[in-house]
Amino acid sequence: MYHMKKKLDRFLPVLLLFVLAFAMTAWGAEEEAEYVPAVYATFWALLPPIVAIGLALITKEVYSSLFLGILVGSILYSGMNFETAVTHMFTEGMISVLSDSYNVGILIFLVILGAMVSLMNKAGGSAAFGRFASKRIKSRVGAQLATILLGVLIFIDDYFNCLTVGSVMRPVTDKFRVSRAKLSYLIDATAAPVCIIAPISSWAAAVTGFVEGEDGFAIFIKAIPYNYYALLTIVMMIGMVLLKEEFGSMAVHEKNAVKGDLFTTPGRPYGDAVEELTEGKGTVMDLLIPILSLIVCCVIGMLYTGGFFSGTDFVTAFSQSDASLGLTLGSFFGLIITVLLYQVRRVMRFSDCMACIPEGFKSMVPAIMILTFAWTLKAMTDSLGADVYVAGVVQASAGALLNFLPAIIFLVGCLLAFATGTSWGTFGILIPIVVAVFENSNPELMIISISACMAGAVCGDHCSPISDTTIMASAGAQCEHVNHVMTQLPYAITCAGVSFVTYLIAGFVQSAWICLPIGIALMVGTMLFIKATGTTVAIEKE
Repeated sequence: MYHMKKKLDRFLPVLLLFVLAFAMTAWGAEEEAEYVPAVYATFWALLPPIVAIGLALITKEVYSSLFLGILVGSILYSGMNFETAVTHMFTEGMISVLSDSYNVGILIFLVILGAMVSLMNKAGGSAAFGRFASKRIKSRVGAQLATILLGVLIFIDDYFNCLTVGSVMRPVTDKFRVSRAKLSYLIDATAAPVCIIAPISSWAAAVTGFVEGEDGFAIFIKAIPYNYYALLTIVMMIGMVLLKEEFGSMAVHEKNAVKGDLFTTPGRPYGDAVEELTEGKGTVMDLLIPILSLIVCCVIGMLYTGGFFSGTDFVTAFSQSDASLGLTLGSFFGLIITVLLYQVRRVMRFSDCMACIPEGFKSMVPAIMILTFAWTLKAMTDSLGADVYVAGVVQASAGALLNFLPAIIFLVGCLLAFATGTSWGTFGILIPIVVAVFENSNPELMIISISACMAGAVCGDHCSPISDTTIMASAGAQCEHVNHVMTQLPYAITCAGVSFVTYLIAGFVQSAWICLPIGIALMVGTMLFIKATGTTVAIEKE
């Protein structure tokens, strides 16, 4: 694998130059008024994410892999016209996604969260919490279960979940030598999988918005017990922690962590952050008050954007909230409260507080770069009509395979979210198709299929290296992004396999209270089988 990586590292620049040189042969071709690329809504529309994801997994280098995927997408769009390819890459690509108010809000939220983490570290709040928690948490299992519990409790939004859980639990998991790869898996597995089964969350708002002509919120509630991937992910996550067993590359990371190496690989873009954890003058309250303020302010911010303070009821306000603006407003006021708190308590000088803001920004640069490239790659696939192609494939198979459709939709949702890195985009493509197929024939099968769409989207999002949630989990755990992806894949794929079988059963049985226990039993049986076959590695207690 090392020699293959060296060859690819030499080959990629040559490939890049070759593609650019070849594209120049069509320089100067005229654009049509309403330009539609020749490969629009064909399988070729999925090539850019396939290239990006494949190269990222092989080379373990994210930035160049994402850029080459973007480049392939822009060349396919332009029909080998160099000028069109370059302008499309930047105007409809990077500049467009960075001009989008929703994306900008997420980036501001990231920067403010980075600043708050830097503040809490410099004040000594994180170190104090680590000492406090270590007196009550006595083992690696306890540290991991506490991480899971906090992740489940913060169900409002996946971005918020990833960064908050990471900043709070990192000192604790580091003390008990839980690898950064395992921490990022626990964060990721309690982000989207928990949000997608929480009625009051930004994800519930997204799903209900795509169910046109029906009571979206009621359907979302009914779909929760059918959301097998989300539910079984929680079962698997807790089960593996209690069994004290790991498999795949996660086992290597955990064994090394017990010996003192939390990162395993040389690539550790957040490695310097370990040194930032200082004793300072702070106490546990200097971490808990900022975190609680952040949670309360973000909830209020989301309710504000949903019109709660203008007379809209609580549930409706959450369902129509703008998560980006709400989190931006909430994090801003959380930052103000934190700075004021430290001034009143004389924990830090004001000048030191202000110095933490650029430090926080720098800590989030890797996540911001990967997010920008991932959003640009999605813009390329959208311009090639990937969503239209997938929608046509699903509609073509809907007629004769009704009872198999939940399992088919789960697979399609997995592949689409994996390729595009977005769950919400997958909801937007597949849910309207499901409603159109089932709304007048079989309402129960419609609910199962909508849940299969949600589960598949979360599964693909969970596996994809270009998913924003996966990127946020890496940032929250301060883990090398490719390490997180490679260690998480075996766990996600195992859970996806059990979920697929459960959806096959559900398509015929059509009863949540029969199928869910079957799915849980299959998941537990799968974990015990993996352990019995010797595939897992026992992680010794420190």
